[in-house]
Amino acid sequence: MERSCTLPDPSGVAPRADERAALQDFAGLVIADAALAARLAAIEDGSAFSAEAVRSAQAHGIALSETGLRNAAQPDVLGLSRWSNAPLAGSALPPSDWLPVAVTPTPGAISVDWARFGVEPLREPFFEEALRRALSLPFNRAFRYRTGLHDLVAQAETMESVAPAGFIFHMSRCGSTLVAQMLASLADSVVISEAPPLDAVVQLGRNLPQDYAVRALRAMVSAFGRKRSGRERRYVVKLDCWHTLALPLFRRAFPNVPWVFLYRDPVEVLVSQMRQRGMQMVPQYLPPRFYGIADVDATMDEDYCARVLGVICRAVLDHEPMRGGLLLNYRKLPEAVTTAILPHFGIVCGDDERQAMRQTAERDAKSPNLPFAGDTQIKQRAATPKICDAAARHLHDVYDRLEALSSAQLKTAS
Repeated sequence: MERSCTLPDPSGVAPRADERAALQDFAGLVIADAALAARLAAIEDGSAFSAEAVRSAQAHGIALSETGLRNAAQPDVLGLSRWSNAPLAGSALPPSDWLPVAVTPTPGAISVDWARFGVEPLREPFFEEALRRALSLPFNRAFRYRTGLHDLVAQAETMESVAPAGFIFHMSRCGSTLVAQMLASLADSVVISEAPPLDAVVQLGRNLPQDYAVRALRAMVSAFGRKRSGRERRYVVKLDCWHTLALPLFRRAFPNVPWVFLYRDPVEVLVSQMRQRGMQMVPQYLPPRFYGIADVDATMDEDYCARVLGVICRAVLDHEPMRGGLLLNYRKLPEAVTTAILPHFGIVCGDDERQAMRQTAERDAKSPNLPFAGDTQIKQRAATPKICDAAARHLHDVYDRLEALSSAQLKTAS
């Protein structure tokens, strides 16, 4: 897994050797000094950050160039920095308030880039939103830190991390973000939602030796579960919908960690997908062969979307006999979070915490500044004949089987 070309520095300005050496020296100092890192990371203005960083470097005898620092801290909208050299690379893991932000195959290795997120819990609906916030700070653009994936795997057991209480798998557009946001409202919780570095490790695992793929997944999950403030006690990971295809890998890596699979009436999911496609429905992002679908059948229409959803759901049906799974229909939310998911994950909550979750459920999960508005009837009325036909041909049987298994689980539990 190598790349034959080296992309340019995203700033467009090649730093002089002495500037790069000074930046490396100061970056190493910053990573080792939590108080200095916290002070610099709090500065949002680029010019003010550069000036303060230069003063701090000079105080430690490092002749850091303000121009070189500004170039290193340039915005990287296209994410090209992952293909260029990081200001600082090493085998030691960064402090606990740093999290993985990218996993990239590089010549002869697989690299992991890290950024400082601080000690406050992540409350955004998706990890990518927290990532954009972190990378908007000149600190994280200037002081990127890189290790090898093998370094993370080798040191995974030395990290002080919270063990995962549960994994959330889902069909897509079926309430998984609501569940994650409700769990994130717990003051001492860590909730990671659809983190790209975790997905990268899952996909790389398809071509890695099985034992190493298991160790790499465990290591990445541990990296996101680091105790950044020391108050964290409960940890839940919400996965991408296509990760149902990797259920065997997750069960090998975490055989004792419970998981849930959320699903919804196929017509309602298809209506949502036809309004705005998720990347899993776009063949250019996830090729049809990823789902075992022939390329000739990938014409981004209702039929293709229904087939993709069918593959995602059947992967759960194929592996449901593996212990630890709970199937839940969207219509049981949000009540099922407290009545079914919390007990399944072994999470005990007090009355105040349950009230906090109920208040979270009153807001739109993906746009928390807006109140929640149910859309089941609206989506049913919006279903076109093509959507209904695609659902009938590819999803109704799957949905019925999920419903049967869910009902059987509820009977067993009661």
